[in-house]
Amino acid sequence: MNLRRGVLIIGLAIVLVGIGGAFLFGRGLWKAGLPEGLIQTNGRIEGDHLTVASKFPGRVQELLVREGHMVTAGQVMVRLDDVQTAARVDQARHAWEAIEAQVQAAHTTLAVLNLEVPLAIESAQSHVDQAKAELEKAKAVEQEARRDEQRFRNLLPDQAVARQQYDQASARWTVARNDVAAAQSGLAKATKELAQAELGWKRIRAKEEEIAALERQRDQAEAVLNEAQSILADLTILAPADGTVTTRMVDVGEVVAAGTPLFEVVDLDRLYLKAYVPEVLIGKVRLGLPARIYTDAFPEQPFDATVRYIASKAEFTPKEVQTPDERVKLIYAVKLYLAANPDHRLTPGLPADAIIRWKDEVAWTRPK
Repeated sequence: MNLRRGVLIIGLAIVLVGIGGAFLFGRGLWKAGLPEGLIQTNGRIEGDHLTVASKFPGRVQELLVREGHMVTAGQVMVRLDDVQTAARVDQARHAWEAIEAQVQAAHTTLAVLNLEVPLAIESAQSHVDQAKAELEKAKAVEQEARRDEQRFRNLLPDQAVARQQYDQASARWTVARNDVAAAQSGLAKATKELAQAELGWKRIRAKEEEIAALERQRDQAEAVLNEAQSILADLTILAPADGTVTTRMVDVGEVVAAGTPLFEVVDLDRLYLKAYVPEVLIGKVRLGLPARIYTDAFPEQPFDATVRYIASKAEFTPKEVQTPDERVKLIYAVKLYLAANPDHRLTPGLPADAIIRWKDEVAWTRPK
């Protein structure tokens, strides 16, 4: 009985030693011989996904990229059927051109009026001044002729003047009166002409109002044209940024609704390494810490990165992530955003190791 108890105690001690040794060995693996102040982790390169969608419905006429294709910002990815929209653009353009021609013609007419009206008023005013002068002259002659006629009339009974002289004086007065009447008529006519010429200012104001109305119509027609052109342009769908096409949801001939996702693109200028840090080390990691990322594709070129995200909750080790310490079950996800991706060498999906430095004075070292 004592022998069996002794064997049991020895066996239990061996198990406890094994567990403790494995635990200590596991904790040592996370440090992997790195100096205090550095943390090693690993994961895969990922990126911010951009969904490419159509703003307007249409039928896919041409598909220019597929999964795995590299695209640059502004590159054509899809063309939707644009026959009807192009026809609406032509119609809107013709309507705009017609109104624009009316606006230009009205401006030309206004320019002519601005030249003609002042000249017409000046000419009419000159005629009025001339008519006034002629009237004053006719009145002076009439007054003189009237005085002569009255003087000869007074002298006629005494036969101080000949009857013929009186008749001549009377005739001159009659002619003078007629000249005054003619001059008055001329002045009235010139005055009317001046008033007619001054109406030119009203015609100018009316033309200006007409131009303003036409310009409003033109602006409205231009807005319709711009809208149609914008819709036509949006039927050619461009890449929003440099990246890699990861998912394609449509094919040629399909009819898509407005807002339907067509592609997913990963922005190659916004890549990050999604890695995992064990619970026992997460307290040393904080936002803004520098990091360096190493890949098998470019083993001699580390890529600078910064800790931009730390998960707020721990999770169990994902099956697809092989952590150095198999006994560490609780981990925190972190995202190390690359400072740059020269020549877009790094692409989503690449496995990579990373070194996070939480002590500034510690020198960088490669992953172990």
